Amino acid sequence: QVQLVESGGGLVQAGGSLRLSCAASGRTFGRYAMGWFRQAPGKEREFVAAISWSGPSTYYPDSVKGRFTISRDNAKNTVYLQMNSLKPEDTAVYYCAAGTAGSRESRRYDYWGQGTQVTVSS
Repeated sequence: QVQLVESGGGLVQAGGSLRLSCAASGRTFGRYAMGWFRQAPGKEREFVAAISWSGPSTYYPDSVKGRFTISRDNAKNTVYLQMNSLKPEDTAVYYCAAGTAGSRESRRYDYWGQGTQVTVSS
């Protein structure tokens, strides 16, 4: 069992940066691939980033590639999402998730956090 708690969301102007954190409980954190997803009002949940259990492999959709960076610190049971050059269309609730393999598909993840709101003003 893994419990996930996101933090770091907030209000930022377009062009600004935020760093989201996701703290995980449980000693098996290092065995899980981690992902970030987001969901804007009235829209489906969207893949944002994923990282393999050991960290060297990362995945991004074209919409955030070059602006967002996912990383993890297994010693701290934490995964991060550094978001730069933020745009109003990045506004959403951001969720972290844990699964057995890094994937763009939300159904591949077994555990989810409660989410943190990110709002980007124009």
